[in-house]
Amino acid sequence: MDRTYSLNDVAMMTGFTTRTLRNYMNQELLKGEKVRGAWQFTEEELDCFFREPFVKEGLRIKRSGLVFDFLSERNRNSERICTVLDIPASLQEGNRLSAFFCDLMNDASDTVFAFDWVNGMCRVILTGAADQVMRILNAYSSLKNEN
Repeated sequence: MDRTYSLNDVAMMTGFTTRTLRNYMNQELLKGEKVRGAWQFTEEELDCFFREPFVKEGLRIKRSGLVFDFLSERNRNSERICTVLDIPASLQEGNRLSAFFCDLMNDASDTVFAFDWVNGMCRVILTGAADQVMRILNAYSSLKNEN
């Protein structure tokens, strides 16, 4: 069975609020299916959504904002990391990576994640508590070494 993503997963990947995503659904830019009372989105539906020009621009702004906000914040009282990973990958590999990072983010309450796949390149942005970002990066490194 193919992986599906919840509304919260899509919000986490994009940085859009669930309310914004529901507006996109009302405009039929984002299509999904309600399963047992919860919205579910296939990889194909998300790929179509991410290819919409209006959505692409919004995602670009959100991702840039993550890095800009990190760089502009100077008064921190804990260690923080912001990292950008560019990973060459097919669309299928990108979908697996997206699922992998989404699963890891469920245990990272003080970390923000953005994901994008364009023309054979995944871009992953992680920003947050140093220990959480390092745990995610180590898990990715282990995955990469397994393959």
